[in-house]
Amino acid sequence: AFLRPQSQGDDFTFVSTAVKYLLFFFNVVFWAISVVLISIGVYARVIKHAETAMAGLTVDPAVLLMVVGVLMFLLTFCGCVGSLRENICLLQTFCICLTIIFLLQLLAGVLGFVFSDKARNKVSQLINKAIVHYRQDIDLQNLIDFGQKEFACCGGVAYTDWSRNMYFNCTPDNPSNERCSVPYSCCLRSKKEAVINTMCGQGMQELDYLKAGVHIHTNGCIDKLVNWIHSNMFLLGGVALGLAIPQLVGIFLSQVLIKQIKDQIELLTYSLQHRSDPLG
Repeated sequence: AFLRPQSQGDDFTFVSTAVKYLLFFFNVVFWAISVVLISIGVYARVIKHAETAMAGLTVDPAVLLMVVGVLMFLLTFCGCVGSLRENICLLQTFCICLTIIFLLQLLAGVLGFVFSDKARNKVSQLINKAIVHYRQDIDLQNLIDFGQKEFACCGGVAYTDWSRNMYFNCTPDNPSNERCSVPYSCCLRSKKEAVINTMCGQGMQELDYLKAGVHIHTNGCIDKLVNWIHSNMFLLGGVALGLAIPQLVGIFLSQVLIKQIKDQIELLTYSLQHRSDPLG
């Protein structure tokens, strides 16, 4: 048992105002972020009907944003109310959930590193599915075009992967005007070009690797992406650290506040016993 701190007066409390409101504002920031994520997810799902285009992908990005947003909203709600009301149950829920999320992220990073070959195959499947659905949604189309231009690549493994798409398919009975073509984002471009030639990929799949390489990027995006990851490990590590630090701060502040609240409860219990039995 501890002695009651007489010199501090009856209004003494173990609960630090700084810790309490720092944890509250910490949660308010991420609560606002969760609202933004939910709003973007709802917009993409309802207004733009993204489910039609993303049907071939493993997870609909709009649904993923909404799920992450809702979970973050509930988690930060526990943190906000728990810190303001000094509720140990809500604070422990917040702390445990945040710890589980941190450990799952750590586990995902380790598994991704250990099973890099399987991760590469999964990315390859994702890119191939995106190629198939390229013409079905303007947002998906813009995303693929951006990736191919940014990484100077074409297709998943090679430019001929575009034959997976029904419009670019190279079979003789394909009636499409884009038969045996590739998107314009595969084309080699000069900085002097004032106008983009969107037909520059016409018939490129009919050419062999060397001849096609004069006009388009022939290497696939998977190898380019892997090389980019290897050459930007410090950047990715910084991003991972940036995600981990707020979680660790939240865990630390909640644990400190829980300890202070428990000490305050013990103090109040001692005070009540002392007043009811002043001779004890």
